[in-house]
Amino acid sequence: MRRLETDILILGSGGAGLFAALHAHKANPALRVTIAVKGLLGKCGCTRMVQGGYNVALAPGDSAERHFMDTIEGGKWLNDQDLAWTLVTEAQVRIRELENELGCFFDRNPDGTVHQKAFAGQTFDRTVHKGDLTGIEIVNRLAEQVWARGIARLEEHRAIELIRERDGTAIAGVLMIDMRDGEFVFVRAKAVLLATGGGPTMYRYHTPSGDKSCDGMAMALRAGLALRDMEMVQFHPTGLLAGPDTRMTGTVLEEGLRGAGGWLLDKDGNRFMAEYDAKAERATRDVVSRAVFDIVRKGRGTQLGGAWLQMSHLGADMVRKTFKGMVERCADCGFDLAGGRVEIVPTAHYMMGGVPFGGDCSTDIKGLFAAGEDTGGVHGANRLGGNGVANSTVFGGIAGGNMARWVAAEGYLRVPDEDAIRAGCARALAPFARRPADLETIRERLHDAMWEDVGIVRDAEGLARAADTLDALDAELDAAGVAETTRAFNLTWHDWLNLKNLVAVSKAIRAAAVARTDSRGAHFRADNPATGDLATSRYTLVRQGPDGLAVTTEPVAFTRVRPGESLLESAAE
Repeated sequence: MRRLETDILILGSGGAGLFAALHAHKANPALRVTIAVKGLLGKCGCTRMVQGGYNVALAPGDSAERHFMDTIEGGKWLNDQDLAWTLVTEAQVRIRELENELGCFFDRNPDGTVHQKAFAGQTFDRTVHKGDLTGIEIVNRLAEQVWARGIARLEEHRAIELIRERDGTAIAGVLMIDMRDGEFVFVRAKAVLLATGGGPTMYRYHTPSGDKSCDGMAMALRAGLALRDMEMVQFHPTGLLAGPDTRMTGTVLEEGLRGAGGWLLDKDGNRFMAEYDAKAERATRDVVSRAVFDIVRKGRGTQLGGAWLQMSHLGADMVRKTFKGMVERCADCGFDLAGGRVEIVPTAHYMMGGVPFGGDCSTDIKGLFAAGEDTGGVHGANRLGGNGVANSTVFGGIAGGNMARWVAAEGYLRVPDEDAIRAGCARALAPFARRPADLETIRERLHDAMWEDVGIVRDAEGLARAADTLDALDAELDAAGVAETTRAFNLTWHDWLNLKNLVAVSKAIRAAAVARTDSRGAHFRADNPATGDLATSRYTLVRQGPDGLAVTTEPVAFTRVRPGESLLESAAE
């Protein structure tokens, strides 16, 4: 086993990880900052895949208070309000940092001001963007700045266990696999940032790339941390539906299409969203996803089991100019987005749940910080489109600066629990001692179980059925082996590790969904469609106990505004 040391170790190279590295370096350039990433820095992760844009209150008539209320109401009053306030206020700082310091260039109005487009669930057009490929612009510029500063990186290094010090009170480092040669690497660090992102790829239709397997959340569970709001899985309503045998199915057609006036149509060409919400196509993602699901269930869906997205009524030239990336993506799959119709289906997109964290991005393990989609609390029961990349960059920057200050005040290299390291290695190597199995069949059954029973619409019967299926899949994985032709780039081995993490997190999603018996935001119970009393809202916490997962609930703290009130009124006063 190779052993390395660093002051700050950052797991993940999306918006949260890259911003954390830059802010840690800025706070103390003498610190050794290391980014570890499962793929290649700047070429992987979900931030790079962001199409729509970045929510921030910049324009006259908009305000942080207005953005905050949209975020709280969109989150159905389950948000941590202090974190949500930090999101909307610091986004105003971060967007200027992105342009003025880091080199991003976003689309402009004719007068030179930043152009902001309409996104669903918001009362103001506040989504800053670079065409419809905003994430590439942000990640390219951030990666350039990381390279320019000589920040160390461990590419194609997969984190598999968070290792505490021997007395269990603080983080000592992270056990990894160097995917290039299959060898274990233990990185000892004074502080660690968990920023691996979520990635609900346990569902049949999903937007993230296949390497996203909820690694950070699974590691957090095994390390004894709780996960908050895990029942809240967001389905983006307009995933491309290109057929059952292509990975293009499930990839996102961005929300700005509906914000610009796109229509959703049933198989007969009838608009249907007004039947479900007065905001029609501009309703929040959870509402639109359930509407598409419902028309399919009622026999009004397209031949492949989705709906139609139409933009042609807005003018083909306008669509081609405004949504160039989307037009090209659809054309690759045989669809004419500008002049015709495109078949769509809801697709698992984002996880509102994750590790509870403080405003300084600290967690319950001393020296372990968290930011981005690995965390829970910011978005509540539903994330507004455009708030995701804002979340990553805002809290990534906060984490980096606070980690640098924490290391200076309290950080030192701690003695790791060697038994935990050995146990982590043994767990990862276990499949090599067993007969190879068909992992693809296990993956397909996981997709089916989560889509049918823990998906867009849930009920007690389906959740109980999913419990049996997930337990069976976990047992099958524990009996499944992989061929040890070589451990170097052994993708079957990493498929096994991915599936173990996905099943573990799927169990947490299901357990939280059982505990929330009413419907709220992205979590919809067909056996209880009513929303509970907002004034007594509680959030869920899932922990790994000696006898399996345990779920508790805690009351939401209405620290800034209570249901029925508005910050806009207090701001006006």
